[in-house]
Amino acid sequence: MITLKHFTLAEMPELGSAKFGNWPALSMVGGTTFSYRDFERLSRHIALQLRKAGIQKGDRVALLSENSPHWVMTCFGIFRAGAIAVPILTDFIPSQIRNIIEHSGAKAVFVSERLRSKLAELPADVEIRDIKTGRPVNTTAPYVIEDTVLPEIDITADDLALIIYTSGTTGLSKGVMLTHRNILSDATACRDIIILHRTDRLLSILPLAHTYEFTIGTVIPLLSGSHIFYLDRPPAAAVLIPALKAVRPTIMLSVPLVIEKIYRSSIKPTLEGMKLYHNPLFRPLIIRFAGFKLKKTFGGRMRFFGIGGAPLSADVEEFLKKAGFPYAIGYGLTETSPLLAGCGPGHTHLRSTGPALRGVEIRIADPRPDTKEGEIQARGPNVFKGYWKDEQRTREAFTEDGWFRTGDLGYLDEKGRLYIRGRLKSMILGASGENIYPEEIESIINAIPEVAESLVVEDENGLTALVCLKSEVLENLEARIQDGIDAAGDLGSRIGRAFSGVEKSAEHLLENMLENIRKEVNSKLAAFSRIQKVKLHPEPFEKTPTQKIKRFLYGRNSQQKDGKNLGKS
Repeated sequence: MITLKHFTLAEMPELGSAKFGNWPALSMVGGTTFSYRDFERLSRHIALQLRKAGIQKGDRVALLSENSPHWVMTCFGIFRAGAIAVPILTDFIPSQIRNIIEHSGAKAVFVSERLRSKLAELPADVEIRDIKTGRPVNTTAPYVIEDTVLPEIDITADDLALIIYTSGTTGLSKGVMLTHRNILSDATACRDIIILHRTDRLLSILPLAHTYEFTIGTVIPLLSGSHIFYLDRPPAAAVLIPALKAVRPTIMLSVPLVIEKIYRSSIKPTLEGMKLYHNPLFRPLIIRFAGFKLKKTFGGRMRFFGIGGAPLSADVEEFLKKAGFPYAIGYGLTETSPLLAGCGPGHTHLRSTGPALRGVEIRIADPRPDTKEGEIQARGPNVFKGYWKDEQRTREAFTEDGWFRTGDLGYLDEKGRLYIRGRLKSMILGASGENIYPEEIESIINAIPEVAESLVVEDENGLTALVCLKSEVLENLEARIQDGIDAAGDLGSRIGRAFSGVEKSAEHLLENMLENIRKEVNSKLAAFSRIQKVKLHPEPFEKTPTQKIKRFLYGRNSQQKDGKNLGKS
């Protein structure tokens, strides 16, 4: 592992090149490989390009691209220029991307060719650069890698390195400010969980714009001389299986969805179809054999399979434990860089996220006398500085004595292992670990003229919007049904279009209206936050004295599965 002199991410390419030289660092599966020397040279090229363009220390530079070696080299080039990287999730729609760039004040944005169309609405003063070359996209000059010495820039451990937005809606945008120390303290503390070596090969399948993948799946391997592989498309089975066979990774990070699908669609039916599996005497042996086969499916060399970003189902974890599969569980947030608690393979305890990371303190605030459960609060060098341009929410995120409020409910057992029992915040975790903010979706729904108020909840089908229509809409709807008025009449074109061609019954009229609402709302949302169903809520929602909806009375927002994993980011 390389030793950092100033504890900054900006040092990593040069020190990595000196120690690991021509060892492979970054590859596309089946494509180009870049060595640690290439990593240094090309990240320096990006830094020189930015300095030449007038980017100064502390300026923000956005990054919008699929995972690739160029994403990593560009990000570290931004660090080496003394600037602050603003990674953007590729699923965000153009208006969300524009909001993030405007809110962060980014002066430039690096983009892949595939995503360039999402930047069509950017202000003219934001320079758009190609992520592969570092050049402005409208230049006609020949591509030449600048290979001169990078002027020395005073970058310290407590300077901002990243601003990560977990949402993109204007007015509710929340940019998490992370320093070099935040990321690196978390990365080095993870050595208590996993130590990587030069011989390790990591297959990356999660977005680099998440702290989970960036800290644990990028920084740690690059500090250790390991080799990271990237896919050129989403990790569907048809893509992932050949990649696993080609790469034979020793390390992988995943969301629960991947392993849960494999277990429920393949392993569980196979096991339950075997007579010996139903014999208590043979069952443990059959499960261990299934674990061996699963490990072989993942390339046969797996020694660490980190599952994070969302809760892992209890039955799947129980199988992995009994099967001897080398899975690891932990808990964290974007605001904590991300890991707060965790443990490696062989030390997992069912339904627990593990003990606090080295250097991190965790306490349970105001625990209940019977269950010992309370809000999980934390402090340590990995805890963020605050939210960009949002002093109020930054103050709200911390207690008076300086502990970060996670908004999660849990308890610590007698051995210091953390258990998650629910959520105090309204945020919903998507199936692949994305942060979904109901208030953002509700603000879009409530802007529709026919809607009085709404509430987005999570149920067995995914995200459902409970919608209370305005009284005049319901009255007009009832009158239309009773009078048999043509659907395109005086209710107006919006409702008229919804009603055209539909049987004139209350059920069909309502169903069509609600479906139109769903389609209109989803057209303004990223794929992972789209609603699956809109249901009519016949009366106003019950509210607090300050007129806030009592969310806990609806859906299952406060009834999350036990346990949470490596980072909510």
